[in-house]
Amino acid sequence: MIERWALVSGLKGDLETYELIQRDLRKIPGDKALFVLGDMIGPDRNCNRLLNRLINPISSDLKPQCIYGWWEEQLLAESGYRGNQKAEALRINGGEQVVNSLLSAVDQAYLSWLASLEFGFVELDCGLIHGSSRDVGDELSMTTPPLTFLDRLTRLNVNRLFTARSTHQFYWELTEAIVESDVMDLSGNRKQQQKIPKKIVIGIGAGKNYTLYDVGSDNTQFLQAGYQSKKGVKGFA
Repeated sequence: MIERWALVSGLKGDLETYELIQRDLRKIPGDKALFVLGDMIGPDRNCNRLLNRLINPISSDLKPQCIYGWWEEQLLAESGYRGNQKAEALRINGGEQVVNSLLSAVDQAYLSWLASLEFGFVELDCGLIHGSSRDVGDELSMTTPPLTFLDRLTRLNVNRLFTARSTHQFYWELTEAIVESDVMDLSGNRKQQQKIPKKIVIGIGAGKNYTLYDVGSDNTQFLQAGYQSKKGVKGFA
């Protein structure tokens, strides 16, 4: 049985950081699973070495399970893998030069593999997604309204959502909530109450900042590659 999940995102071609994380994980006892929640690529460095390592892990690596993120989505759109879509969001945010830099950062030989990746994973009662169940570019953070969190969790029918798009590490928990709503039907208006079980949204961080989740104890630890834990959550030591 898998005891712990390591959740990583935002490497953007940084093989050295990935190797540091793998080195950390070798020191952690028990059975582990490694999830890479997108943004493996970026425009600022050549990403081919990291992609090759993810596809062809060495014998000492914990084998990664990868999904695509916002940067992969922009590259695939610009490269014709999303129908008539182009990387318009990236053009608006960064301009044509950044689009060209992204195209140059990834060899075309890796595009088919990137296009084969899933949008997200659902494991146990947990959703693992780069952005959210709404969109790969959805940036959830501690300032996100609770009703938005509930919507993103409900779309996946999960009680825990791990997200990476904001790049922040955070832990948001809702307990013993009751949602009241006004319902109009043929008999008129009536109030309706719905009890919401405990819901959690966890921002896993990006780059050197990653997250360790203990499946059995439901505890979370925020880590930084090559260093001791930055912050424990829910008593996770």
